[in-house]
Amino acid sequence: MTALLGAVVFAGPASAHTGDWSVTCDTVTVHLTNYNGRAHNTVTLSDDQGDTLVPKTSFGAGFDFTGPLADHDAPLKLHLVVKAGDGKQYNKDEYKLAPVCEKPPTTPPTTPPTTPPTTPPTTAPTTAPPTTPPTTPPTGSPTATTNAPVVAGTTSPAAGTGDLAETGSSSATPMIAGIAVAAVVVGGGALVFTRRRRTSSHR
Repeated sequence: MTALLGAVVFAGPASAHTGDWSVTCDTVTVHLTNYNGRAHNTVTLSDDQGDTLVPKTSFGAGFDFTGPLADHDAPLKLHLVVKAGDGKQYNKDEYKLAPVCEKPPTTPPTTPPTTPPTTPPTTAPTTAPPTTPPTTPPTGSPTATTNAPVVAGTTSPAAGTGDLAETGSSSATPMIAGIAVAAVVVGGGALVFTRRRRTSSHR
């Protein structure tokens, strides 16, 4: 009965050792519990890039570690070694792979739209109207131009004609003058004859 109890007590601690560890793309976590605190236990953690994440460290009943992983473009292999001081059957020598972290899509930098410089509108040169050459009158007799108003029906007397222009004198004027003189002479003679006759009658 005593031997059986001893075997049960011995088996209890043996089944109590727990060594858990997990790996993500950028972190490793080690959680060791229920180890024999009176024994000399050690743990070591490294990766295949040559980095030692946990150098050989002694611990008692438990050990906890969480740390970042180095950047990697390919899966990273991690190596955990745990040595229990109360028996080789509690040792651990395991490997795990840390996957590559997915990088968020790179968003290109937003470039503000470039506003083209404002070019002032080009004003077309003003075309001068065609110059019309002055009209030259045809060569000939000069034409007299007067600004005096023309009065219809008015006859201006010719220079040097005096009143003859108003009487309508022409080449017949001397003959008319002669007839007038003759009429005056005849009239004068008739007047003299009449006077004399009256004088004779009174006598």
